[in-house]
Amino acid sequence: MYTLKKFLGQHFLHDENVCKKIVQALPVLPGMQLLEVGPGAGALTKYLLELPGVDLRLIEVDKEKVDFLRQHYPALDGRIMHEDFLESAAPFEGHFLVIGNFPYNISSQILFHILEWKDQVDCVVGMFQKEMARRIAAPHGNKEYGILSVLVQAFYQVEYLFDVAESCFQPPPKVKSGVIRLRRQGNPYGITDERRFYTLVKRSFQQRRKMLRNPLKHLFDEKILEEPVFNKRAEQLSVPEFVELSKRML
Repeated sequence: MYTLKKFLGQHFLHDENVCKKIVQALPVLPGMQLLEVGPGAGALTKYLLELPGVDLRLIEVDKEKVDFLRQHYPALDGRIMHEDFLESAAPFEGHFLVIGNFPYNISSQILFHILEWKDQVDCVVGMFQKEMARRIAAPHGNKEYGILSVLVQAFYQVEYLFDVAESCFQPPPKVKSGVIRLRRQGNPYGITDERRFYTLVKRSFQQRRKMLRNPLKHLFDEKILEEPVFNKRAEQLSVPEFVELSKRML
């Protein structure tokens, strides 16, 4: 058996229909490489093992869950990495997909880490706290639109797939969950300097209620700051507008 560890944000999914729907959201191709993040007791894993011709690997930080998985799923021998995902290196050479019921307390950090691997990660199917999932998928002009929305949507097409009720978990979390799918688009908006782009986006949302002229005044020439775009708030700018603005920074 295994125990639940609150400090790791563990809520184990037990609804089999939801597990199947999450796995079915993966675009499966024979020979593809697939990483499951935080498999816990294997709710998704058992269905992932049924996918034909897939090279599956798992990352799990909890030693007790690693031992449980090895004992109950012999086919996982040599495929489980006992380490912290946030400190892990890419588990494959070449392209791969990521799936997971992500711990809510570090879900944004997980996405930032996946963004570091974006040249390799073609698709992500993940369950998040519903509020977080909606934020990632939010369009510009929406109050939920923020740093993660822009940075993820700059490289991925985001689809909000479905809600997951609290009763689908043990123990039930205090919030609803949502499943989203990210499909890699390459660099559709022509970002030429990622560091500058990231700096601009993060600085813009630091004072999201103010006009962009305030948080960005040290990043642009005074004459450029007089342009109408700086009368807008961060949530009003689309991803392409952020990209174009980043190219004009000092």
